Amino acid sequence: MVSNWIDIIQNYLLPPTCILCGSPGFNSRDICHSCYRHLPGNNQCCYQCAEVLEIPSAIPILCGRCLSLRPAFDETFAPFIHQGAIRYLITSLKFNADYKNARLLGMLLAERLDKRAKRPDCILPVPLHKARYRQRGFNQAIEIARTVSRELQIPLDLVSCHRHRNTPHQTALSAKKRRKNLKNAFSIIKPLYAQHIAILDDVMTTGSTVHELAAVLKNAGVGKVDVWVCARA
Repeated sequence: MVSNWIDIIQNYLLPPTCILCGSPGFNSRDICHSCYRHLPGNNQCCYQCAEVLEIPSAIPILCGRCLSLRPAFDETFAPFIHQGAIRYLITSLKFNADYKNARLLGMLLAERLDKRAKRPDCILPVPLHKARYRQRGFNQAIEIARTVSRELQIPLDLVSCHRHRNTPHQTALSAKKRRKNLKNAFSIIKPLYAQHIAILDDVMTTGSTVHELAAVLKNAGVGKVDVWVCARA
C-alpha cells in the first residue's frame, strides 16, 4: 500500500516520459504506447538459448547449436531482439550510465517473465570483475535485476558468486574462443541453498558467459539454471 502511494506521488510530480521520443509514458513507464508497440520482439526462438529461428514452430524446439553442443543452462527467456530501440536502451545504459534505462528495461523484462517464466528461488546478475566495475562504476546487470526483483518479488543474490578473472572484451571473438576465454572465470564464494536460479544479464550473444556461470552453479549443486536477458543478439 505504501509503495502504491509512492508510485502515485512520483507519477504526479514526475510523470513518466518516453526515453525514446519524449512523448508521455504509460503505466508508470518511461515509454509511450507507440514506441512500446514497435519494440523488436523475439517471438520465434530456441527455447534453450533463445536464438532467433528463421522457421516458425508451434512447439518449443532446439536450434542446431543446442542440439550439437548443449549449454549448461536449462532455458533462456529473451523477450526482445538486440536491435533498434532495445539496442539503444542497453547501449546507453552500459556506456553512458543512463540509469533510467535500467528501470525501463527491468520493467519490460519483468512484464514478459511474469507471464511466461517459472519463478526461481533467486536472481543472480552476471558478476563483473572488480577492475571492470571500477572502470565502469556500476554493473548494468545488477541495475536491471533490481527492478526485476522488485516487480516479481524474487530475492537477489549479489554475494554468492565472484568473477575472479578479468576476461578481455569478447566482441571480436568467435563462439569457440569466447568459451575458452571464459573458462574458470567464475567461482562460488558462499554456500548456495537455492535449487532454481535465474542468471540475469542485459544481452546474450553466443551464451558463452552464462554457459560458464551456469556450469559453475550446477557443479555447486544447483538443480535448475535459467537465463533471463533483455535481448538476444
